Amino acid sequence: MADQQTATGGGLSGSGNAGLLTGILLCFGSMSSIQFGSAFSATAIDAYGPSTTTFLRLVMAAAILALIVRPPMRAYSRDQWKSAMLLGATMAAMTLCFFAAIHRIPLGLAVAIEFLGPLAVATWSLGAGWRLIWPGAAFIGVVLLSHDGAGWVGDPMGMLFACGAGVGWGTYIILMKKTGAAFRGLEGLSMSLVFAAIVAAPFGLPRAAEALNPEGLGMILGLAVLVPLLPYALEMTALRRMPMSAFGILMSLEPALGALAGFLVLSQPMTPLQMLGTALVVAASAGVTSSGKGEGEGKTA
Repeated sequence: MADQQTATGGGLSGSGNAGLLTGILLCFGSMSSIQFGSAFSATAIDAYGPSTTTFLRLVMAAAILALIVRPPMRAYSRDQWKSAMLLGATMAAMTLCFFAAIHRIPLGLAVAIEFLGPLAVATWSLGAGWRLIWPGAAFIGVVLLSHDGAGWVGDPMGMLFACGAGVGWGTYIILMKKTGAAFRGLEGLSMSLVFAAIVAAPFGLPRAAEALNPEGLGMILGLAVLVPLLPYALEMTALRRMPMSAFGILMSLEPALGALAGFLVLSQPMTPLQMLGTALVVAASAGVTSSGKGEGEGKTA
């Protein structure tokens, strides 16, 4: 979530320690919303399945944001429609894969594997050389996370879905750059969510009727607010109060928060080696972000 927002964030405003502190708090709020929202999704996934939970969550998120943004759909060009459609399809695939993954493997492991997607994109943008140490460290971290001391915890299908989510996340970052430039404000996100719901419909509609009750709809509505509406708003606000480099390094903590959410909400404990694995993934992400900062400074000097 971090990289796609840094890709679309505008100029920085806000200054001083107070602005930076506010930005840090907003970042932690965003990450917590994402990871604990994913953990709380387990109940809905168990009740209605990953695909139905994804579909209904996207429908509600799209409806809420459309009411707020009111995108002028008739005014959009063909290129804008194409951009929103591609991004929406990617969002749907990424979310379907991620929810299917956390239905089968621990949340911390799923987030770590998914994080390899944006990490690969960031590393590729910096070139080869010594920076390849970061994806290597992340891969070792994922291997450590996959073993709980007694055996391998990575269900093959679950890990495959997590890899799919990682590919989707990496693609999302690239597409979000184009969409962010093509639309004003949150219009691009609003239109993309509409298309994401449409793409997810064939997978989620068959069991959607099971959730059409006050309890089910209330649960899905809460999940839609937790991810992606609240995190997006918090991240966009944070970017106005802190440097993008600091923002990216802070958001590298997402795998650790995912592991914490899995422990607190889903009772998924971690061994010392799994904690080390999480730390390696976090360090790899922070390392790539720091390398990107240095590279950018060198080019602008």
